[in-house]
Amino acid sequence: MSTPPASATGDTGTAISDSGTAALSKEVRAEAARRRTFAVISHPDAGKSTLTEALALHAKVISEAGAVHGKAGRKSTVSDWMEMEKARGISVSSTALQFNYRSSESTADEDDPGNVINLVDTPGHSDFSEDTYRVLTAVDAAVMLIDAAKGLEPQTLKLFQVCRHRGIPVITVINKWDRPGRAPLELLDEIDERIGLTPTPLFWPVGIAGDFRGLLRRGEDGAAEEYIKFTRTAGGAKIAPEEHLDPDAALEREGDAWAEAAEESELLSASGQDHDQELFLAGQTSPVIFASAMLNFGVRQILDTLVALAPPPRARLDIDDNPRNVDDPFSAVVFKVQAGMDTAHRDRLAFMRVVSGVFERGMVVTHAQTGKPFTTKYALTVFGRERSTVEAAYPGDVVGLVNATALAPGHTLFVDRKVEFPPIPSFAPEHFAVLRVDAASKYKQFRKAVDQLDSEGVVQILRNDVRGDASPVMAAVGPMQFEVVSARMKAEYNVEPRIEPLGYALARRTDAASRDELNRQRGVEVFTRSDGVLLALVSDKWRLQYIRKELPDLTLEPLVATTD
Repeated sequence: MSTPPASATGDTGTAISDSGTAALSKEVRAEAARRRTFAVISHPDAGKSTLTEALALHAKVISEAGAVHGKAGRKSTVSDWMEMEKARGISVSSTALQFNYRSSESTADEDDPGNVINLVDTPGHSDFSEDTYRVLTAVDAAVMLIDAAKGLEPQTLKLFQVCRHRGIPVITVINKWDRPGRAPLELLDEIDERIGLTPTPLFWPVGIAGDFRGLLRRGEDGAAEEYIKFTRTAGGAKIAPEEHLDPDAALEREGDAWAEAAEESELLSASGQDHDQELFLAGQTSPVIFASAMLNFGVRQILDTLVALAPPPRARLDIDDNPRNVDDPFSAVVFKVQAGMDTAHRDRLAFMRVVSGVFERGMVVTHAQTGKPFTTKYALTVFGRERSTVEAAYPGDVVGLVNATALAPGHTLFVDRKVEFPPIPSFAPEHFAVLRVDAASKYKQFRKAVDQLDSEGVVQILRNDVRGDASPVMAAVGPMQFEVVSARMKAEYNVEPRIEPLGYALARRTDAASRDELNRQRGVEVFTRSDGVLLALVSDKWRLQYIRKELPDLTLEPLVATTD
């Protein structure tokens, strides 16, 4: 008698399981393909938070866009939630926003929800570049804002290099075109010459900087396909109405302004500055869009470009260089920890980027760094202080886990097959200060605040036996991080800290064998960071050069983003 096939025996569970696994894998791949996860990055005051609000407005997530700098008739941004952010008009923390968006180019069925956009707004100030670096480990593309009047600024240059190092494709937005600024061709030349990234405009401005009339959509060989004419709204708080005209009607409407834009567009093609998707994904070119986030001009075109060109989530290499595919069992990497967002509950949020599989609220995952189980009962999406519960998430999505006290930036969560992703390196600190509290009655709150801010990565906390736990040393990329520590200690822990600058300028990684000899050197002090790494703080680069010359056997290794 012949043996019946497996599906006809009592082993139907295996066949059904295989079928279910295949269906789940197909679902995960389809959901991942819909997603675009990107960061908004640039120099301070280029308009990142304003653009974030404008994008949310166009996706109908909010009904009215805010602005970082308070102006009559226009509210402040939702994404900047700290009092310090509102007072100074800058972003000093990251915020995430998820929304559905159907491209205006889409011909899909009306019931199709379109794409899922995961947008991460980042600090622009150089003092918080380490926070931005962490965000860039969690995204698949970046939107880089350039001020039309200022061009490439120092922080912009630094962030371009980080994107290049991580292989993140960049879409460039030249913002504030409604204000006086530089010539568009001059701005493109600067991008090409200073960072070696070939700009390939998809849209070209009609009207000079300060007289932004609309955008010319570029077609093949730079030919003008259509004219998108924008109309201002009161305060720029609403979506700017668009009028679409063919080239002949545009010439009749705008005259010389249109003719000049069309001529410049053809010149770009003659210079080889037309979009090539392979070169874009390889990080050799950058699509360019001119916009005014404040007026909501060009914002829809930015979203359409992201949907059309930015890559969906892809496989990520683990710590052993093995790929974790999007349809593998669930895994995620924590890229940011933030407390104090909800003053009523004093909770702590760990933001994770889903790398593979399906996340379901309440599932029990494994924390790779400790091997311990972790229950994900409270999972949220967060935009500023606004929260909503997440029931399920797919690769590319950003989820906030509440009260995840064991999690820190760079940690991995997974189910089923074990995986651990490479840790996120810490930047080289350049500013150092002793942190103290004078009131003995506040010492317990002080210790709790120090541990909390350290685990979030707001600053690096250093200790040694000489100074003791009562006088930890803060190490930071920029001095404004100390101001954030002071402000949050006061607001969240009712502690008035005393911050005393230390006379060190450099930090180098060292080892136990070198510690005693380094401590004997003038202008050097060795500390232990909270992750166990030994750091030697040095007074200046000349002292460092002297020690390296006289004591070459001592370990003094540079850290990430060392500037000297």
